[in-house]
Amino acid sequence: MIRIENLVKRYGKKYALDSISLDISKGEVIGFLGPNGAGKSTTMNIITGYLSATSGNVYIDGIDLLSDPQTVKTMIGYLPEQPPLYVDMTVREYLNFVFDLKKCTYSRKKHIDEICSVVKIADVQNRVIRNLSKGYKQRVGIAQALVGNPPIIIFDEPTVGLDPKEIIEIRSLIRKLGEKHTVILSTHILSEVQVVCDRIIIIDSGRIIADKPTEELARVAGTNKKYNVKISGPLREVLSMLKEHPGVKSAEATGENDNGTYTFILETDANTDIRRSLFSALTEYNWPMMGLEEINASLEDIFISIVDSKYESEKSSEGTRASWDDADEEI
Repeated sequence: MIRIENLVKRYGKKYALDSISLDISKGEVIGFLGPNGAGKSTTMNIITGYLSATSGNVYIDGIDLLSDPQTVKTMIGYLPEQPPLYVDMTVREYLNFVFDLKKCTYSRKKHIDEICSVVKIADVQNRVIRNLSKGYKQRVGIAQALVGNPPIIIFDEPTVGLDPKEIIEIRSLIRKLGEKHTVILSTHILSEVQVVCDRIIIIDSGRIIADKPTEELARVAGTNKKYNVKISGPLREVLSMLKEHPGVKSAEATGENDNGTYTFILETDANTDIRRSLFSALTEYNWPMMGLEEINASLEDIFISIVDSKYESEKSSEGTRASWDDADEEI
């Protein structure tokens, strides 16, 4: 559905995008992650045709963006971080305006009614946008992206500033849209990506540094294993033994005490399984193991691990290209 080939965006000697390539299939829900200034918004703006690339190609359903930009733009619905709303219009007036702007050929009333129903704004469609809550304004922004029923929907920080209830509702809506559309979601809320997305792409300094299905990313990151273990025994002695146990990189007590049973958090490297040896060691000390569970790495841990390892491998290079945020002049 989307193919990007050797995409470059340069400002003077600064690189916003440094020869990135990727393929996104029809029906995928993609999480697009990266630090501030990594190139996420630049990539999305180029895909939508809002920004030109220095070099490289973008194809939407086989159509070259440069050769036929008008056709490509009809295939994409875009919600930027700040929804492009005309706040003095009512919701209905605004959607009618967008309908005309996109030169839609659908039955106007039926199409807008369907969008209002899907996005759940039918009850406010006659209200002035200025008077709506942040959550409803965000829904109106999503509604304008759906006008024309484009096969690709791109969201840039869709839940910023929303309350917890609104966030849950928007996430649910994005999952529903993913059933019939290809969705690209850029966000700083990593738990959001974990809940909504099938695949995660991490970009840093204009380059893709990870591109894997969500459930496989922890393995790629090589993050350490963590265990939650409950042991019945003297706190200080148990903690000392755990810290000295082969394969354990760190151990700490959580402070939980259930009649002499303490809970500890252990960390080992990704390739070490300490469960058997730990059980044997505790048996020798006659300290019963009352429970043991592996703690899955959070997406935050994985993200930091990937970005930090990439930075460490490149920080000594004199020619590392800087983020476009410091750019001053476009070539």
